[in-house]
Amino acid sequence: MRILRFVDPAGNTGYGCEHSEGGVTRLDGELFGPHHDTGEAVEVAQRLAPLAPCDIYCIGLNYAKHAEEGGKPIPEYPVVFMKSSSAVQHPGEPIVLPRKLRSDRVDYECELAVVIGRACKNATRDEALDYVLGYTCGNDVSARDWQKKGGGGQWVRGKTFDTFAPLGPVLVTQDEIPNPNDLRIRTTLNGQVMQDWSTSDMIFDVPRLIEFLSGSTTLLPGTVIFTGTPHGVGFARKPPVYLQPGDSVTVEIEKIGQLTNQVVEEEI
Repeated sequence: MRILRFVDPAGNTGYGCEHSEGGVTRLDGELFGPHHDTGEAVEVAQRLAPLAPCDIYCIGLNYAKHAEEGGKPIPEYPVVFMKSSSAVQHPGEPIVLPRKLRSDRVDYECELAVVIGRACKNATRDEALDYVLGYTCGNDVSARDWQKKGGGGQWVRGKTFDTFAPLGPVLVTQDEIPNPNDLRIRTTLNGQVMQDWSTSDMIFDVPRLIEFLSGSTTLLPGTVIFTGTPHGVGFARKPPVYLQPGDSVTVEIEKIGQLTNQVVEEEI
């Protein structure tokens, strides 16, 4: 099922099922509980991020060629940081370049985002995917200057400005993507393909990430895991390519769809 969160013309927020032949029908029930397609057609005035996450875990250096392009060794364990829930941005809404804490080195990162559907603690690798509700596209927008120099040695400051976690356009349920580590993933910036690779290049695959993150730790329903980005990011290019006002950036993942956001400057 392709689950859409939306606002209708009357301003009501709801969930729907997006159909391959076109159109959206209303879902009844709970996102993290029983739900069903009512078959009732609905009009979508605005597409929202597929959920409002309770926690956002992110994994760095999780594609072999991305680690290589950054000159970093393959990590022994997953590299973990977090984003705040206020960083989430909807499809079609802008990525805002920080100006109060100014950054001129804001970068794109296409990522497969995993959504946990039920409480998960100490999951084994074999059962890890049973806890997944579904998958969506994510953009781990990153202010490289704050990430590398202004964050006190941590990545969070440069990774969690407002709008730095676009999600969408839909949540595709786990049954439709039996192997999340066999998907084409890419970023297009102003019509130019910047990243184009496969989730098979992950150093730690999705089951291993869930096993690791749930170790002695409860992952609640609504937890989102950004699983890392492939090579081709802006800072590694020669010359570097950073997001500019007026840019349009699209993350596309096979079987999920396209997540597009424009780029604007913060008004202060």
